[in-house]
Amino acid sequence: MSQSLSSVLIHLVFSTKNREPFITTEVETELHPYIAKIFRELKSPSLAIDGTNDHVDVLFSLARVITIADLVEEVKTSSSKWIKTKSREFRNFHWQRGYGAFSIGQSNVVSMKRYVQNQKEHHRRVTFQDEYRKFLSAYGIDYDERFVWD
Repeated sequence: MSQSLSSVLIHLVFSTKNREPFITTEVETELHPYIAKIFRELKSPSLAIDGTNDHVDVLFSLARVITIADLVEEVKTSSSKWIKTKSREFRNFHWQRGYGAFSIGQSNVVSMKRYVQNQKEHHRRVTFQDEYRKFLSAYGIDYDERFVWD
């Protein structure tokens, strides 16, 4: 085989520092397209982006030449710098250190897109923390709450 191919689909979740409700409706309309642009520039196109006032969910296709850690660092660093330019109310904006990245199969793309695109409605019924615990459990990940909610 003369070329390398990959198809790695990731559901990424990351939140604002201390789960502060910084992501207002007004800034969100620009933030999500800005984040999508970063993913495109990193050759890892987003398939869906949404979130609430304190976190973002992204479904994307990971490029074969970048690690998840490097991609997330670039997305969070660039978007944090960008949001701070929007107004003084964002001068203390930071993303939380950690993130969750979960692999999904091609057969789950449609349902995961729907899930990501309905974050606001979904989180009226289920807290972020309860849902994150559910993801960790579904993937068989043991965790210490001190490290999940810093």
